[in-house]
Amino acid sequence: MSLAKAVKKTVRNRIPILKWGPEYNSGKLLSDTIAGFTVGLTVMPQALAYATLGGLEPQYGLYSAFAGCFVYTIFGSIKDITIGPTALMALMTYQQVIGRNTDYAVLLCFMSGVVQMIMAILHLGVLVDFISIPVTVGFTSATSVIIGTSQLKSLLGIKINASGFLDTITQVGKNIHKTRVNDFTLGISCIVVLMMFRKLKDVKIHKKNAKPTKNERYLNHMFWLISTSRNAIVVIACSVVAYYYEIASDGSPFILTGTVKPGLPELGLPPFGTVIGNRTADFVEMISDLGSSIILVPVIAVLGNVAIAKAFASGATIDATQELFTLSMCNIVGSFFSSMPITGSFSRSAVNHASGVQTPFGGVVTGVMVLLALSFLTPYFAYIPKASLGAVIISAVIFMIEYEVVKPMWRSSKKDLISTFATFVSCLVIGVEYGILLGVGINIMFLLYPSARPTVYVDHLKTPRGRAYLMITPGNSLYFPAIDFIKTSVAKAGLSSRNLPEPILLLRKGFCP
Repeated sequence: MSLAKAVKKTVRNRIPILKWGPEYNSGKLLSDTIAGFTVGLTVMPQALAYATLGGLEPQYGLYSAFAGCFVYTIFGSIKDITIGPTALMALMTYQQVIGRNTDYAVLLCFMSGVVQMIMAILHLGVLVDFISIPVTVGFTSATSVIIGTSQLKSLLGIKINASGFLDTITQVGKNIHKTRVNDFTLGISCIVVLMMFRKLKDVKIHKKNAKPTKNERYLNHMFWLISTSRNAIVVIACSVVAYYYEIASDGSPFILTGTVKPGLPELGLPPFGTVIGNRTADFVEMISDLGSSIILVPVIAVLGNVAIAKAFASGATIDATQELFTLSMCNIVGSFFSSMPITGSFSRSAVNHASGVQTPFGGVVTGVMVLLALSFLTPYFAYIPKASLGAVIISAVIFMIEYEVVKPMWRSSKKDLISTFATFVSCLVIGVEYGILLGVGINIMFLLYPSARPTVYVDHLKTPRGRAYLMITPGNSLYFPAIDFIKTSVAKAGLSSRNLPEPILLLRKGFCP
């Protein structure tokens, strides 16, 4: 292959729009427009909610929701994936913003992109494999509990300043008597409606195994559209009620989101310095403050994005390096628009897939909708009750608690439960960053332990001439941590033999004498 052809092939692989772009047609455009519009209805209320979860002003959620859509259209390789703010990234951001300011969230977004770019260049996506499924289950379940708990203040209408799961539970308990009945009633009602709408997509008008009529297909599709747009429907309905009370009486009976800064974010470099109180923090100090999150946040984002890519690849081979490169570009470009760290969203990707998206161009439609919302709808966002946003988050994360995997783990490999529960408990008690590090550490110990303490099989055999000997076979290949253990095992086997002196034959696993 000539150099020119090799370069052309590499460019086409790294910029997938060059592959599907020339074959784009009006039919695909219609499908992508419908899918992008549907995802847009989903992402806007989620973005506002996730910004609040991340300790940021609501508009930062929208700032984080459009750049990734455009970048992924150019570099993304999986048509279904949508990039933007997620509950997990919001929680990780909150850990760094609390007690500081928004600049830390934007810088974390930029540094996440840089770390992901380095990983892509060095093909280090394999590092994600060290975060095993048991650790992932414990981590995602714990973060779901933490995120859900953090929204209790919005659901109850109380004001607390808490960091972490235990602190939140303590503060809620101390202030439970301050619960606002109106907010609590609204929040619970929203959760019930969201759960009902979630099931609505499974309702079929026609009889089972019967071909639906035209009207039945229309109703089925309408049910599906209501179900997938449930977040937007609930938030809009609550906003209308709150607005009515605001103009018709002395004020809304609910705690509202408040003023959302109108207009598009300013294009500029990420903050490499900031002002905290009366002092200035330079780039080095900010990096020091962010600490291990500079590594953990991008790695966790990659873990989630690759998992989503595998789920929607339909059996096709995933180019992990390309997805890693694309995610890095989404975060780097997003940081120029004041974005917090972003990654692929499983719920919105599922909506995108179910909406019949044909190419990544659906992300352009979603991004345009977010930009239009920032330009024209921000005055109305101020009337969104916080209880409704809290209900949106709780209804989303409750299904991330993977309790159903405990029984299969117990049956197949009980030691995996140690990693799962250790990660789960430590994430709740000491924090998500340390929790996942502890889980990975325990998992690595389980991987290394057989190398240091292999199973040793001792067999008392005889040669064809009747001479007795011992055959000692390690259960796996020999590595230097096991040398002393093997020596001790051989010595014990020899001393315990009843036919001293007796020859000892040491075989490696898989060797046939």
